[in-house]
Amino acid sequence: MDLTDEMPVKAEEVANFLKGLANSHRLLVLCALAEGERNVSELIEATGIAPTSMSQHLAKLKEEGIVDFRREHRTLFYFIAHPAVGELMGILYQHFCKGN
Repeated sequence: MDLTDEMPVKAEEVANFLKGLANSHRLLVLCALAEGERNVSELIEATGIAPTSMSQHLAKLKEEGIVDFRREHRTLFYFIAHPAVGELMGILYQHFCKGN
């Protein structure tokens, strides 16, 4: 494979993208969301992350376009929105999340 002018730029984009995932708390959230959408209370219960910290991590994941939410009355249900993250979490879930 030849290195093109675009590859260094793409490599930088991917590195920045992976930095958004490279946090143990955010990975816990994503492991929980790999099983399906959840509201904040369910995420807190599944991960043990404190509510204020959960809010910060969800905001970061949302800002990065990794997760999104749908509103049902007053409840927000979060889900993995980025297709590449969905694929990555499918692999990571099998190896690390489900407790092999």
